[in-house]
Amino acid sequence: MLDKIAKVVARYDEIERQMADPVVLADHVKLTELAQERAEITTLVESYRRHQTLSQELADAHELVELEDDDEMIALAKEEIEELTTRLEQLEEHMKLLLIPKDPRDHKNVFIEIRAGTGGDEAGIFAGDLLRMYTRYAESRKWKIEIVDENRTGVGGYSKVTMAVKGKGAFSRFKFESGTHRVQRVPITESQGRIHTSAVTVAVMPEIEAVEITLDERDLEITSTFSSGPGGQHMQKNATAARIVHKPSGLFVKIQSERSLTQNKQLGMAIIQARLQEAAEAEQHESQAANRKSQVGSGDRSEKIRTYNYPQSRVTDHRVGFTSHNLSAVMDGALDPFIDALTIADQAEKLAAVEE
Repeated sequence: MLDKIAKVVARYDEIERQMADPVVLADHVKLTELAQERAEITTLVESYRRHQTLSQELADAHELVELEDDDEMIALAKEEIEELTTRLEQLEEHMKLLLIPKDPRDHKNVFIEIRAGTGGDEAGIFAGDLLRMYTRYAESRKWKIEIVDENRTGVGGYSKVTMAVKGKGAFSRFKFESGTHRVQRVPITESQGRIHTSAVTVAVMPEIEAVEITLDERDLEITSTFSSGPGGQHMQKNATAARIVHKPSGLFVKIQSERSLTQNKQLGMAIIQARLQEAAEAEQHESQAANRKSQVGSGDRSEKIRTYNYPQSRVTDHRVGFTSHNLSAVMDGALDPFIDALTIADQAEKLAAVEE
């Protein structure tokens, strides 16, 4: 671990030298980039230097024990050794956490796409329940919510619905929701009182900035149409809608949430960008899956990540084995215990990689 940090310290010193270079000082863009990089590693560098100081003090205390004849001095030195050893152990644990790679997408806004899977009308109804659950959670954090695309079913559910959540850290909290959510309950359409099992898939995609993925307009087919209806409770009334097809991939969206055609086009292109990014990352996850012991946050939709059992009022996340017996609270947006457990598991996995 210390060897890894030493390389970071060397990079920090190099940044300091570059920032003192008159040529760099005259380049405001380069100077800003270096200052940002330095800020990101400053805490780790300071911790490493503190570790060096404490290590030297510990070595001196051991030397004093070996060379000193006075029993009282030896006793004091041994007390200091014990204290310094504890402080070094605590500092090393702190540095391990600082070494965990940060997800650069964590601060971004997200698109959450919910699709009804197996289960017919009941799956569509549960898709609406998940939409409400995520909406309540986002509202509890004062984030802005907007329904940007929806296909309703005739029984009050959705075959597909996409919501945008805008707020600091939205992706960091929602990113572990990607996957297949399974529900076990008696559907309202069931006359015999039998419990059915249905499934809904969720995809969480960070909003991608234009500089990250560039769409070639020649690959897009953009048409305008009239809005099909008033939409959901969060949707604004609009005069026009934009339908965008990404011809190379076949991806398409129809957006009618904004007031102008131009705004709908921009939002539609942002969703296309996010979906292309998700597809690229999914390929990376597939190649890494064989080497990973945990699928936390992988977005593998073939895996049932969570089960909502209504008869037992139980919600279980299968990735970390976390269970809540207060299903009504979870469906009302009480997701923090699940998200926190998944975040801790993800950090533990990354920490294990740091220690290798």
